Amino acid sequence: MAPQLGFIAWIIIGGLAGWIASKIKGSDAQMGVLLNIVVGVIGGFLGGWLLSLFGVDVAGGGLWFSFFTCLIGAVILLSIVQFFTRSKK
Repeated sequence: MAPQLGFIAWIIIGGLAGWIASKIKGSDAQMGVLLNIVVGVIGGFLGGWLLSLFGVDVAGGGLWFSFFTCLIGAVILLSIVQFFTRSKK
């Protein structure tokens, strides 16, 4: 996520990305607004880090690129959490 975005933009983009990611992963019923924001913002860091490993300029991507970076990172984060919290049958 681009650091030049303001704090409020991080919360809004992170919240939307976290909410959509929770819908994609089917975990929306367990998550509230605050957890959606946290997942989206952490997903932004995770997605930005992963994209930078592939040489993608994440800082200059703009608003939509930041949103999709957060979304991809949030889906990956929720997938990891679901993998480790899956109940053994």
